[in-house]
Amino acid sequence: MRLIYFSHPEVVIDPAVPVPDWSLTAPGRARLAPLVALGWPGDGVRIVASPERKAQETAAALGRPFVTDPETGEIDRSSTGYLPAAEHERQADLLFAHPQDSANGWERAVDAQARMVAALARHGAGGDLLFVGHGAVGTLLWCHVSGRPIARAEDQPRGGCVWMAEGDQGGWRPLHPWRPVEALD
Repeated sequence: MRLIYFSHPEVVIDPAVPVPDWSLTAPGRARLAPLVALGWPGDGVRIVASPERKAQETAAALGRPFVTDPETGEIDRSSTGYLPAAEHERQADLLFAHPQDSANGWERAVDAQARMVAALARHGAGGDLLFVGHGAVGTLLWCHVSGRPIARAEDQPRGGCVWMAEGDQGGWRPLHPWRPVEALD
């Protein structure tokens, strides 16, 4: 089975809107068009999307049926809500540096990773699978399937990236780490 994780591309950052309700930007949507033209991710690939608006919009743009799994949302950051970019990055650094601890009320990385591993177990049987979601939880799932420790160094370089692995619940073999969707063929 091929396992693909796709993080949503760029979003409209609006401090007045709850983070799970943020939408894709026009450039973010434009980055999806070449994937659709290629017919990506291909026939027979099951798609599971996070319930957050940006992931729903990303999955819908692929033009294929998908299901929503409420357990695949991004790290719960409701304790802080919106943070300016520099502060958000400091919080994310803490999240990855201390995965057993809560960074100022954020969901612990180990708990979010366990959520994603459980989602993989729920959806993993039945052929190739594409998760459409978010950078942090996608990275945590990558760390699990690649056998790497939780670390910020494994994080995506930007939104709108993809990693791939193959295998099954008995073991995974990484095919490639995060890369921009533009690098897919």
